[in-house]
Amino acid sequence: MMYAVLIAALFVNFSVKAQEIKPADAQKPAPRQQEAVNPAVNNPNAPEISFDKTQHDYGKILQNGDGNCEFKFTNTGKEPLILSNVRSSCGCTVPQWPKQPVLPGESESIKVKYDTKRVGVINKTVTVNSNAKTPNVTLKIVGNVVAQSDQPVPQKNVDESGAPLNK
Repeated sequence: MMYAVLIAALFVNFSVKAQEIKPADAQKPAPRQQEAVNPAVNNPNAPEISFDKTQHDYGKILQNGDGNCEFKFTNTGKEPLILSNVRSSCGCTVPQWPKQPVLPGESESIKVKYDTKRVGVINKTVTVNSNAKTPNVTLKIVGNVVAQSDQPVPQKNVDESGAPLNK
């Protein structure tokens, strides 16, 4: 008899909990993910980040060569732009960015240094997170690091006067 009362109490409790869930709540569409994460989407005055370029092509670059490049951008919105994080796809690519707000109409740049000691194809990304209408922008660096030649560069024969020899 005691078991019957306990089972009946559990059944009633379960039924009450099930009724508390309203079918209308289950039917509500979830808010768009971008709107929930970034309130700037619906703000007409929000900052906007506009890059001069989003890809830098080193072309062929010598091993241990200059791996520096720069991505210039402008805040084309109406409120201050704040870069919250700039991260690269690997440790061989190091970005530097302005930590202070970029006012409307102002320009700044993200400097990227790629470590050119490894020979091979460059295909890396740098992700920029900000409070802009487009909160995430992906920058790319591409190219090819080639080994330096071990052969010396040929020298011209010159006499003391600086005139080439005809030999």
